[in-house]
Amino acid sequence: MSKSINTVVLSLSRAVVGLLFACHGAASLFGVLGGAGGKGGTVAFGVWPSWFAAVIQFAGGLLVLVGLFTRPAAIICSGSMAYAYFVVHQPQDLFPIQNGGVSSALYSWFFLLIAVLGPGRYAVDSLLAKRGRTTAEAVPVSA
Repeated sequence: MSKSINTVVLSLSRAVVGLLFACHGAASLFGVLGGAGGKGGTVAFGVWPSWFAAVIQFAGGLLVLVGLFTRPAAIICSGSMAYAYFVVHQPQDLFPIQNGGVSSALYSWFFLLIAVLGPGRYAVDSLLAKRGRTTAEAVPVSA
């Protein structure tokens, strides 16, 4: 595969996963898309860990979606899903398919992948980095 296809697929995958993650947070925070846990309603403000997880899902998902502060946002999202897996799901059973933690495990690993690989070419971070290089090159150096 060509390198240009790889960066397009990376950027598109990042955006899709960010959108889906943000939807989880929006459901829990605002009661949309079926609400918290698909049962309608919202999570109570400030309740540990559900409200904080919903904020990370919504804000982190949006940041990853657009590719802004992508690596730090992806690390936080990955960590929150690892916490969800090991604290909520894994004590119930060993394997994700048995304990209901498939989504948590997949999100955790995918966000870790984004943190390592970066946002791809089509991201706000990439645009800002390119603009910074262009501006730095255009500024004359005085002695």
